[in-house]
Amino acid sequence: MEMNRVLCMAVLGALAMATMLQPGTAQTAHVVGDNIGWTIPSNGAAAYSNWASGKTFNVGDILVFNFATNQHDVLRVPKASFDGCSSANAIGNAIMNGPANVTLDSAGEHYYICTFGRHCQAGQKLAITVTGNGAPAPNRPPTAPTPSTPTTPSPTSSAPCPPTADAPSPSHSTSPGVAGNTPSSPDSSSPAVVTGFLFTLASVALALFV
Repeated sequence: MEMNRVLCMAVLGALAMATMLQPGTAQTAHVVGDNIGWTIPSNGAAAYSNWASGKTFNVGDILVFNFATNQHDVLRVPKASFDGCSSANAIGNAIMNGPANVTLDSAGEHYYICTFGRHCQAGQKLAITVTGNGAPAPNRPPTAPTPSTPTTPSPTSSAPCPPTADAPSPSHSTSPGVAGNTPSSPDSSSPAVVTGFLFTLASVALALFV
């Protein structure tokens, strides 16, 4: 009986582990400026523009601003304030303690400046474009069916032709909203399949040893 209990606990533990290990959205930490950190760059604002141009930023990623406390800060601002190096209409509060981690919580344009002295005017400013994660590609509109040309009956017969007004048109045989939408087969390696397999394994173990 003790062996049965240990086996059941092992199976349930494996099931719990599989649930916790289900894949989620990976987060990427981007160290702003890499080695130069968050400071007044020697070549002006181009330093951070060039750094951002080689990166892909997704919702959920983290910006790491490396700077010394009381020497710099980080403030998110709208584009107008970014262009004018102003703290007006700031989005949130300035982060005064470094290093600072900023999580990208929305898609779109994000702008950051340093408000110390004339640091922003000297080039300590960052503009990035954040994209959403897992956005499905837009579906193409279905192609409308080609209308069929009605056939004119031959006048050679003196007998009246049977009525054809109620005959269904071939163009209505297929719904336009379904055309071209072939359902994809489920991924056999998905977490749902793994979880289902482990539930089955647990049921078999309980049936055999309890």
